[in-house]
Amino acid sequence: MTPGNPLLALEPAELPADAIEVGRILDAWGIKGWFKVLPYSASPEALFTSKRWFLLPSERGARAFEGVVRLAIKEAKEHSDSVVATSHEVVDRSAAEALRGARIFVSRSSFPTPDKDEYYWVDLLGLDVVNREGVHLGQVHDLQSTGPQTVLIIAWTGPDGKAAERMIPFVSAFVDGVDLPARRISVDWQPDY
Repeated sequence: MTPGNPLLALEPAELPADAIEVGRILDAWGIKGWFKVLPYSASPEALFTSKRWFLLPSERGARAFEGVVRLAIKEAKEHSDSVVATSHEVVDRSAAEALRGARIFVSRSSFPTPDKDEYYWVDLLGLDVVNREGVHLGQVHDLQSTGPQTVLIIAWTGPDGKAAERMIPFVSAFVDGVDLPARRISVDWQPDY
């Protein structure tokens, strides 16, 4: 950081091994150091519950800081279609403006505990998907929200040796269970669907 930089108080840090990117700082909000955040989730509870965010600078434009810095959050709350937050280290509008574009990471261990039969998408990525007959259907490589439901996007290798995808609705009619410790999802789905 350079002398005279309004973010001089930001503490250099190491990104936690379980860090998950959860959003990006859009801009300053008001004149007292609040900033507006674009959450990557429709349910950004991790932004509200974590009191320590880790920031990486924007990939584009001027950089107010280099490397990873830790930001102690005083308060984060919903506002319209986004989140606004304030920090002990960001004391005025110019300091908040200097954060524009910064990527926000939160330690996965600080996420709130989900309810029974609820899962964070990040926890489902990479899980093996096996049907009732024991046939391995592939691994979850993405999820997609289609409005009323979420769809698992499964990567697998076709009979011709080429990479392929199959989509399985993540609903109780097709998903028998999720075993996070075993890294496995059991489904009622056939390979030829």
